[in-house]
Amino acid sequence: MPGVTSRAPELVPSEPEEVQDPLRPRRVVSYALARNAALAAVRRGMGSEHLEADPYLLRAAKFHGEPAGRDCPICRRVELSQVTYVFGDELGPYSGRVRATDELAEMAGDFGAFRVYVVEVCQTCAWNHLTLSYVLGDGVPRRPLGRPRDLLD
Repeated sequence: MPGVTSRAPELVPSEPEEVQDPLRPRRVVSYALARNAALAAVRRGMGSEHLEADPYLLRAAKFHGEPAGRDCPICRRVELSQVTYVFGDELGPYSGRVRATDELAEMAGDFGAFRVYVVEVCQTCAWNHLTLSYVLGDGVPRRPLGRPRDLLD
């Protein structure tokens, strides 16, 4: 069909976007309802995939996670860790990396737009669930970062 492409939609727009505050989250998606449904399924014995955290996610939670401020809803023994990932075309090879919450403020001024994903993880029972996603940035599109010379393939 003419004019139709099979290209996947971009995570962030490539056109300039008027942004009042680069630190203010926009296009926010809360996964609270999905989380509640997953918890109900686990309690019924049907949602075991939420208790099988990837080893890399568990490692990220151990070394880079931040306290979520609430106990695990499954084992109720330990406070959840919160792991924050950033994705975006402008980030180049750094897209998909874990970032500390306080690093997001600097990134919001350095990039036009990038999507932030927040995952809660229990290191004891391996409960994990995506809780929130949103876009940060100043709205001015930039060229993607280049590949560093010392980046291994």
